[in-house]
Parts: sequence; structure tokens; C-alpha cells
Amino acid sequence: MPRRGQYSGGRGSGRGMGRGWGAYSQQDTNLFGQETHSASNVAQRLHELRSERELSIRALADMSSLSINTLSLIENGKTSPSVGTLQQLADAMRIPITAFFETSIEKKRVIFCKAEQRSKVSIEETDLEDLSSGISKSSIQPLVVTLKPAASSGANAIVHTGHEFVYCLEGKVLYTIENQSYVLEPGDSLLFEANQMHRWENLNKTPSKIILVLAPTGQHDPAAERHFGLY
Repeated sequence: MPRRGQYSGGRGSGRGMGRGWGAYSQQDTNLFGQETHSASNVAQRLHELRSERELSIRALADMSSLSINTLSLIENGKTSPSVGTLQQLADAMRIPITAFFETSIEKKRVIFCKAEQRSKVSIEETDLEDLSSGISKSSIQPLVVTLKPAASSGANAIVHTGHEFVYCLEGKVLYTIENQSYVLEPGDSLLFEANQMHRWENLNKTPSKIILVLAPTGQHDPAAERHFGLY
């Protein structure tokens, strides 16, 4: 879901989904009592990502403008990094910020994932379920997105490469694309070229749920981060 104007290639501000990534470290369950990522998960992923790139803590500290002590505390699970800190690390290693929330499992060409085994993250106004966990990064990212009542992407529009597909499972979600409004109710879908300015809003007084499929054409276009306000 588009979440505010903070996105790759242009920093912005707004309100909605992306503001609460830091919340993952303060809770063990999401809105529905499902397991979410903890500070220890992020600590492990940071160590893995740094090691894969053969970077010492000192080297990463220099690249990210963070102190060695801060990085050590994060990797040892002694402190929970803020969204800003994670973004600095992501920028330094040239990876999307969502890499810190991925489960480290064997990469496969075919992924079968039971519902209870999905990677899940709860943020301030949204619960995310990654339907592509474990497959090597490709040009498609399917997500189950649950929007809290009145959640919205904010005033600023989102633009990214490729296409975007939305399928409404529950509730009522408003998508606005280039000033044209589309109200999605259960069973409705929307497919569009994502280089058009777009935003969204949950019109329900109860949570709405959609399947969101992002298919950017740019290899380094972090469409999910743009949607959830992480850039």
C-alpha cells in the first residue's frame, strides 16, 4: 500500500503505514496475535548481511556514519535500531530495508509456505505478511496487507516502476490513481502501471485486508519500501 511520500529516490514525509516499523522490536505479536520479528531477528540479519559482504563492523560503521559501538549493540541484540538507523545501514549496503526482516532460509525455485510459517511484521497501522519469503529476490513481491481502520497513505503520492496488482479480501479500500478513484470491496481487483501517482485509504471502521502484488521493472527499485514509507 502506498504509504506517504517517503520513498526511494526522493525523501518525503507523511502519515500511514510506514511510520511504525520501529514497533516490531517492542512486541512479539501483531494485531491478530501472530508472531512478528523481534530485535534478535534483526540482529541476526544484520550480522548475516554484513558477513555476506565481507564487511567488518568498522568498515560498515564508516560506510553508514554510525558508531562501532552502536553496530555492536545492534548485532548483539542489546538495542533496537530505529527506522532511521536501519535506513542508514540499508543505504550503506545498497539493499532494501526489508532485507532486515527476511528469514534466513535456503533459496529455492519453488516455495510452498503454510499460513502459520509466513514472515509477518506489524507496524503502526498495518500488518504485513510476505508471500514470497525464501525465494531469491525477483521482480515480484506478493503481500497480504491488513489495514487498520482509517489507515491511509497520506497526502503524498507514490510512484515506482512496473505494475501493481491489488485484490480486496475484506473491507473497503479506496485507491486513487492520477486523480481517478477506485473503491475496492471483497472480490474486486485493480491492476495498473505503477509509474502513475497513486495512494490508498481504508474506508472501513474495521480492518480491511488486501493482496498486494508489486512487480517493479527496475532491479534496484524497492517498491515495497516506497509503499510503506521506509524511504
